[in-house]
Amino acid sequence: MPASTARRLFPMPLRRALPCILIATLLVYQPTPLRAQGSSPAPGPDNLPSAQPDAARTAPAQAAVPPQADAAPVGTPDAPEAVEPDKPSVDMGLVHSVIATALEFLAPRTLEAHTSRDFTLWGLGCLTALDPMLTLDTRGADIRLLAGQTSLLSQPAPAAGNAEDWAKLAVDFISAARAHSESVADASREDLVQAFFDELFNHLDPYSRYIGPSSATTDRQARVGGEADAGLSLTRKGRDIVISAVNANGPAWTATVDPGDKLLAVNNRLTAGQSVETVTGWLRGEEDSRVTLRLLSPGQRRGHTVVLHRAKVPPETVFAFASGPLVVLRVTSFSSDTAEEMSQYLDQATQDPNLKGLIIDLRGNRGGVLQQAVTAAALLLDRGVAAVTDGRDQQANHIWAVQGGDMTNGLPIAILVDGRTASAAEILAAALADHRRAVVIGSSTLGKGLVQTVAQLPDEGELFVTWSRVIAPLHWPLQGLGVMPQLCTSLGETEMTRQMHDLAAGTLDNQPAVEASRLARFPLPVSRILAIRKACPAALGSDRDLEVARAVLENPKWYKTAIAAMPEDSASASVAVTH
Repeated sequence: MPASTARRLFPMPLRRALPCILIATLLVYQPTPLRAQGSSPAPGPDNLPSAQPDAARTAPAQAAVPPQADAAPVGTPDAPEAVEPDKPSVDMGLVHSVIATALEFLAPRTLEAHTSRDFTLWGLGCLTALDPMLTLDTRGADIRLLAGQTSLLSQPAPAAGNAEDWAKLAVDFISAARAHSESVADASREDLVQAFFDELFNHLDPYSRYIGPSSATTDRQARVGGEADAGLSLTRKGRDIVISAVNANGPAWTATVDPGDKLLAVNNRLTAGQSVETVTGWLRGEEDSRVTLRLLSPGQRRGHTVVLHRAKVPPETVFAFASGPLVVLRVTSFSSDTAEEMSQYLDQATQDPNLKGLIIDLRGNRGGVLQQAVTAAALLLDRGVAAVTDGRDQQANHIWAVQGGDMTNGLPIAILVDGRTASAAEILAAALADHRRAVVIGSSTLGKGLVQTVAQLPDEGELFVTWSRVIAPLHWPLQGLGVMPQLCTSLGETEMTRQMHDLAAGTLDNQPAVEASRLARFPLPVSRILAIRKACPAALGSDRDLEVARAVLENPKWYKTAIAAMPEDSASASVAVTH
């Protein structure tokens, strides 16, 4: 958008409560660390989706498993060689705890039923990946580890569903492999655990995965905030430290702190000549602790003091701009505060009596917290089902019904999507389109309609396990299909010109593809998915998307034609999900 035609909106303090989300079954979202105890029941669900909890986790519990020495197993046909002293030391007790915890968590939750035997043997494929001379023989009553034709270890196969015994077998086999194979012995604990889960998840869907402790920490910070701070971004001008941005979710937002202010001191420590990294570190501290800022605003001769209480602040995910009579909301992802950010911007925007339409830009948005997408839909719907999630575990099955009232009182809405729009972003687009509340513009979206639940493991890594499918309000599956836009911009300039000409004449060219996508039902053959998506191939977004959105919102007849192309819900009031 040209700078001359756009102005930034700044959200006002929240003036209304977020709308209610009605869920047809009991939900438990705050993840709790899991314990690997063979006699205990399987742990409860942690949270939904593609990314994740609305509350920070507590420190992981250590599994109640005695540590095992990293030595050759007893009773093997051929005694493995000792590991050389300079090889990395591996805490096999922790490895056992991680695997046992994972097996207990996976068994009741994966979309298709599998046993601890399946998961363990898949994971032990990592030994062959690390050393091609190592193989597993699973044909008889015993499980054997072979190096060529030589048997390194043989153990009776435990009961298929016994997570504890299979975890012990996995550790014994890894220990035997380490004692014999240089390649396996060279691997650190982190490498072994990562390799085990990489091989295991190769047999499941593409979104189930394990991420190690470092990446898991970064991922959690993106969802719920990292170390507590003041919610300020800094830059340096000469010797001065200057506020470059104020996070709308942070403690500084409601204080007298503005972009452009010089930050003179933090807790009486002068900032002049300091690096941005150093001063940013001064702003961090214990959650709810006090931090005192000395500031000088542009044009002022005297500074002022602000006292804040530090908080964990997720990164901003919503950015708003006004362009004439339209407001553009750019939503980059769905963190734990996205719906509240949207509510603040909508609250401010709807105070403008000249507002004629809203553009929600979801291009490049890879998703995030499912609950936030549903709550965002509730801001713009009076009532109705935003999505249905369906899985093997009963606790994954929910009807996400919203009730709260449209903040915009029926304001025309255009949603921009592209081939990178995924997951929670697709849920929002599908919910508003299916309820004839928005016109979707762009290309077919990614088609990620699987929901992940998250478990924190004893090594502080995380398991993301797909446990449900997303069904849109008109009962079609998001997975693979994606959202089919009413107006397709990925077919080239000539085709787009023709579409707009026909729209002005009262015809929506892409209506057959829109109807075909909404009439699809799970399970859907890949050939059918490809045939539907061919009408509007996935592509990266372009300036054309925004131009089309403006034109549609500024022409009420065009908007009504595009909205009317969405089929009516012919299903019964109760949602039926096919298994």
